[in-house]
Amino acid sequence: METLILGWYVLVETGSVLLLTLFASLQYVGTLLSPLFGVAGHRLGNKRVFCAMRATYAVLAGVLMLLAFTGALRPLHVFIITALMGLVRPSDLVLRHALIGETLPIGEFVGAASISRTTQDSARVMGALTGAGLVAVLGIAPAYAVVACFYVLSLLLTLGVAGPRRIGHESALPVPALRPSAWQDLKEGMVYVWNTPPLLAAVWLALLVNLTAFPLVNGLLPYVAKEIYGTDQTGLGYLVAGFAGGALIGSIVLLRFGHAVRPARMMVTGCAGWYVLTLLFAQMQGLAGGMLLLVLAGFAQSLGMVPMAAMLLRSSAERFRGRVMGIRMLAIYTLPIGLLAAGPLIAHFGFRALATVYCLTGLALTLWIGVRWRDHLWRSGAPANLR
Repeated sequence: METLILGWYVLVETGSVLLLTLFASLQYVGTLLSPLFGVAGHRLGNKRVFCAMRATYAVLAGVLMLLAFTGALRPLHVFIITALMGLVRPSDLVLRHALIGETLPIGEFVGAASISRTTQDSARVMGALTGAGLVAVLGIAPAYAVVACFYVLSLLLTLGVAGPRRIGHESALPVPALRPSAWQDLKEGMVYVWNTPPLLAAVWLALLVNLTAFPLVNGLLPYVAKEIYGTDQTGLGYLVAGFAGGALIGSIVLLRFGHAVRPARMMVTGCAGWYVLTLLFAQMQGLAGGMLLLVLAGFAQSLGMVPMAAMLLRSSAERFRGRVMGIRMLAIYTLPIGLLAAGPLIAHFGFRALATVYCLTGLALTLWIGVRWRDHLWRSGAPANLR
């Protein structure tokens, strides 16, 4: 709801695709801090850090809500508050996956990651549809009041998260008397990822899809809705809901059949299919065709990203999981790069040309990653493909 409401507000108030991409990029300014959030969760407790993050969301949303109700809201305020929230938001997924890793047995990781995605995607579907309707009927201030209330509710629910459940022999290891520094913890995590081929391949693939795939179906959808399809915020809501709905279907399929999936192989296949379907979406001339392709692209995206999360958790030693997920979230740093590059390129060459280049480049490099680490990603007997 928040992304749709504020993205449309920025585009309408400024009329600039460059400022729209800047707004979308600011949501990820804290990506470089994600590994530190993983370290903080490891040292202070994932639940404590998660609650502090949710409290930050609630406070910032409250400030923006007050500005909207008093009539003082300007695009500059949106940029500032989005940047502050963007320092924290990219690490949200880090803590969620770390909590999955510390509370559930290894054999349930694919199903747990799928459930996590279903809650995320179903919220995006409902948020896109209701957010567009609320803005159209009530205006931005009452609509954003609903967003602020949901942030407060999320904080209250996070207080009920379970504590760690130690499983396996690693939990029996004694805790050292002298703990290394946070920077040493982070360095150990980076070395661990670099020396573990399936983790390294997954991080490279995450870098790639955030650079070339997510910008097309995320931050640029307000531009596509307004300039390509000539629709309003309701049409934008349908587009966002279409992609999220497809992802929700994919998560439900994995929830049902995830036990039969070879995670690394499905990760590569799903991402390749995502690029093909996004390329077809970029060529659509009408809203109905675009929505259909977005549903299919969302489905493929889920088939790629959920197994990636499960594989990262399964392939990581328990004490490294928070740090590994934090390093994986560094990949989101390429998303604002892709968005900011897209602004001037769209202005000069158009959206379809940009999307074609992004998708073909991403597809070629995805196939290269699959070939480069084929022994770890494609071989059925590889540890990353264990069911």
